[in-house]
Amino acid sequence: MQFKIFALSDSAITIDFGAVIDVGINTIVGQLFDYCSKYPFDGFKEAVPAYASLTVFYDVLQIRASNPDAKTAFDIVQNYLTAAIQSLESAEVKEPNLIEIPVIYDGEDLAFVASHNNLSTAEVIQIHTQATYRVYMMGFLPGFAYLGGMDERIATPRKVSPRAKVPAGSVGIAGKQTGIYPLESPGGWQLIGHTDTPFFTLGSSDPTLLKAGDLVRFVAVK
Repeated sequence: MQFKIFALSDSAITIDFGAVIDVGINTIVGQLFDYCSKYPFDGFKEAVPAYASLTVFYDVLQIRASNPDAKTAFDIVQNYLTAAIQSLESAEVKEPNLIEIPVIYDGEDLAFVASHNNLSTAEVIQIHTQATYRVYMMGFLPGFAYLGGMDERIATPRKVSPRAKVPAGSVGIAGKQTGIYPLESPGGWQLIGHTDTPFFTLGSSDPTLLKAGDLVRFVAVK
């Protein structure tokens, strides 16, 4: 397994597996995230998973206080991540959560997505609901999941001019990805429907419905 570890800042380190979108690599990133959550080191703040990398933020002073003989805090965290990778060779891959999302396919751009791909709107809906999607990473907004695994037959470029306001719950397509806006915000994804499912609950101990590594299926409702 090839990877590189580098300093992102004076208090953050990234382990990177390459510029790829790959289920196997993303699974390893998820395992590393779980390892950091389960076995945090003194000075650990948080870990942020992405498609093919994991960034760990840490408290330099706390690490130095706990490891006075270490050359740098970076060295401590680098050794920690290297040991974590080695431990994953015998780790069991946990079964991902599967979440079904009911969607009303009434989006303003549904007809455009169909026309762009020489399909009917019914075919777009059928194709969109047939796939099982993977949450590769969270970002952009609290609770926003980047979903991979969409059929290329409905891939559609982002809008040339983004909307100033996209309602919360809007389901959209951008390139080969699909996703759901958890909050009202500006956005340039092609909107094909909406859901009433909440994806971000402020003040909750577990505020986001979706997590990196989860699986998602869309269910059409009338």
